[in-house]
Amino acid sequence: MSADKHSTATDRRTFYQLLINTLLVSVVNYTVWFAITFYVYLETRSVFATGVVSGIFLVLTAVTGIWFGSLVDHHAKTTMMQVSAVASLLLYAAAFGVYQTAPREEFKDPASVPLWALIVLLMFGVIVGNIRTIALPTLVTALIEEDSRDRANGLVGTTSGVSFLVTSVISGILVALGGMFWVLVMALAVLAAAVVHLSSVRVVPAATAVSAAEGVPQRRTVDLRGTIRVVGEVPGLTALILFSTFNNFLGGVYMALMDAYGLSLVDVRTWGLLWGVLSAGLIVGGLCVARTGLGSNPVRLLLLVNVVLWTVTVLFPVRSSIVLLGAGMLVYMLLVPYAEAAEQTILQKVVPYERQGRVFGFAQSVEQAASPLTAFLIAPVAQFVCIPLMTDGLGARTIGGWFGTGADRGLALVFVVTGLVGLAASLIALRSGPYRRLSHHFMTVPAPVVTAGEESVPVAVHDPSQSES
Repeated sequence: MSADKHSTATDRRTFYQLLINTLLVSVVNYTVWFAITFYVYLETRSVFATGVVSGIFLVLTAVTGIWFGSLVDHHAKTTMMQVSAVASLLLYAAAFGVYQTAPREEFKDPASVPLWALIVLLMFGVIVGNIRTIALPTLVTALIEEDSRDRANGLVGTTSGVSFLVTSVISGILVALGGMFWVLVMALAVLAAAVVHLSSVRVVPAATAVSAAEGVPQRRTVDLRGTIRVVGEVPGLTALILFSTFNNFLGGVYMALMDAYGLSLVDVRTWGLLWGVLSAGLIVGGLCVARTGLGSNPVRLLLLVNVVLWTVTVLFPVRSSIVLLGAGMLVYMLLVPYAEAAEQTILQKVVPYERQGRVFGFAQSVEQAASPLTAFLIAPVAQFVCIPLMTDGLGARTIGGWFGTGADRGLALVFVVTGLVGLAASLIALRSGPYRRLSHHFMTVPAPVVTAGEESVPVAVHDPSQSES
């Protein structure tokens, strides 16, 4: 085996080790996220409280992304992944202390201080895990050859699917058995194991990052202005991020209302098990990406996937049926890995490596910025407007005969309207000039470079004339 082949094989083994570690931590964070959402709704029976929990989560995601991206760019990637896991471990331990010491009746009051102390600690623990979601795509750029990154991104999506598959089942069962107690015990044990495992994974670190354009070391700052400049210099990239922002604005409806809608149709055990089955769609979708790739134009694929996703959002709520909901969400889960892998592949190709952490973080912050507003606004709108409208109001009297009436129909109406708006936006984006410019740029721009020491070298350039031995 040649030196280049040996290096590529070693990089792939390292990448797989990082995927395994990410799987362990994702299991913990997704379990905590599912569990606290279930727990708050079941204890308080308040759609408003559940929506506020989702809003807090999304606010924290939006405001920390740029900072997390700068940390990833300015420090060793695996070091930041380890810092993320340790921070989550400490926050979950503090939350466990609150849960064990506060009287149980406090957690039934939506306004109680112990309940919100528990929520905030757990949300910070989950949010700090987002450092990994920023670091991992940059490691794909560094460890995987350019013509295989879309497939590697598919494996990242598969890891997310496995996490959902495991955690949706576990969280529903554990919350039903013992509230948050066993959830937190499991989280602390698995995170401790993940910290130990990551300490044994070695990634050869690049030297101090050097600007390919300027040839001088970068300052260790967030440098929001420079990041915005990099994004603006890529034709159509700003429009792509704004499009994703708009999608997430609408997608905040899912986070705020989906659990309340599902739990209005089935009990918590069934809901948790159903999400376990549906999460298999993420696994299958991610494996399909890993097997076939994304084709020559992931920009077009991303927009076409969004057309299908919003069509599904219009169709699954037309009847109060767990079967329709399950079928719609299965299609959604199958296609989400394509959308996520497409966006990651686009950024990995068109953004300079030394800026990728900040651009990934910037995209995360901007794209998530609108979702908190949706989550905060849509919960009271659903609770105090749409549910009464479809229970005994004008909506029930005019369309209730075929659409149905009741609280779940009020939530369904929100989903239908959201889907129609998202579908229209996706169709408009497909015909837009920025889409065409970004597509052309993606297919003509040269591969990015990793700056190591004082010279810039291509990132894991694959020689198709050489076969693996």
